[in-house]
Amino acid sequence: MRKKESQCVEEALRKLGIKVKVINAAHAFYNGTTTLPISEEDRTPRKRISKTLNMTTNPEEKRKIIGDTFVKVANEVIGEMNLKPEEVFLAQGTLRPDLIESASVEASGKADVIKTHHNDTELIRELREEGKVIEPLKDFHKDEVRALGRELGLPEDLVSRHPFPGPGLAIRIICADEPYICKDFAETNNILKILADFSASVKKPHTLLQRVKSCMSDEEQEKLLQITSLHSLNAFLMPIKTVGVQGDCRSYSYVCGISSKDAPHWDSLMFLVRLIPRICHNINRVVYIFGPQIREPIIDVTPTFLTTGVLSTLRQADFEAHNILRESGFSGKISQMPIILTPLHFDRDPLQKQPSCQRSVVIRTFITSDFMTGIPATPGNHIPEEVISKMVREIKKIPGISRVMYDMTSKPPGTTEWE
Repeated sequence: MRKKESQCVEEALRKLGIKVKVINAAHAFYNGTTTLPISEEDRTPRKRISKTLNMTTNPEEKRKIIGDTFVKVANEVIGEMNLKPEEVFLAQGTLRPDLIESASVEASGKADVIKTHHNDTELIRELREEGKVIEPLKDFHKDEVRALGRELGLPEDLVSRHPFPGPGLAIRIICADEPYICKDFAETNNILKILADFSASVKKPHTLLQRVKSCMSDEEQEKLLQITSLHSLNAFLMPIKTVGVQGDCRSYSYVCGISSKDAPHWDSLMFLVRLIPRICHNINRVVYIFGPQIREPIIDVTPTFLTTGVLSTLRQADFEAHNILRESGFSGKISQMPIILTPLHFDRDPLQKQPSCQRSVVIRTFITSDFMTGIPATPGNHIPEEVISKMVREIKKIPGISRVMYDMTSKPPGTTEWE
């Protein structure tokens, strides 16, 4: 959970006259497991036991463990309270996008799974079939739910709260024990170099240059030529992968990082962000890296799992960023602002062979009406640059943080959350 999140939710519900029993099940989730198919290719009913949540790196497996552990903990509490299981119902705030992205038959039996939502795991589906799940909002999108809340006279601070995912901060930490580098890594990096320094690249004919040009119109080439003549940029792959959506299908692929010698020119960067995933289909997310221009792209990661120290780092970064957004008065202009912790340690001299031990934070400001599609908030347009700069300064003060990045990706090709 976020810093003070449980306390705030409990107080809000008590004010509405709802009796709340709060269960601290941190240990149960930390060591939670579930049953999974033997492999993605295996179509037999055989199952395997997953790793514990605190040792799991796969985002789909993390979501399934959390969803199923939630049901197991709820069943234990039902027993402790001497309630009859057949008389207990599970009430959930499931929304339409949750069911669509989980490829639930409640929404569509033919959709591709983008990500499993904690409120639509196998155990939840079993309860649903037994008629044990109450979901009054399952046919609505977030904007419609907010309209319903206001109609019902709920407090505005509750109605306008930013959504917080059921799996919590677990899916805002990119867990990894090794870098993600496939055989297309080097070639994609070469394409990114051509794009980031297009004005110089066009003077040196290259087979990759022709491929890049064939993906752009004459107007786009002209604009890219102008941008790269005015700004000193570099773009490169980072050895991690995140969940995205391309077409109606799930993608799980590279993140591209952009850094610049000068202060960011956001309109130019946004043009590049739209261009890159269109040319490089193995990239589903593009971020800007604050600070001095990156000299050495990284090819390793800081081993990262859902441990207490890692969670504390993200909890503090999230707390600082949301406090600043709230104080700025722009919280209502942003639909959601996930803060993500990545296993990336920049600014290490390769000659000194310094190990990767720090992590970097991503700010993801997202604007949408229905959460099916959306855009990033452009600094200087949707949100003041000073607000973002203040977030960067405060997050950088947290021990163990290497750099702060800004996610500039629309949905699609990136999902709202990174996992």
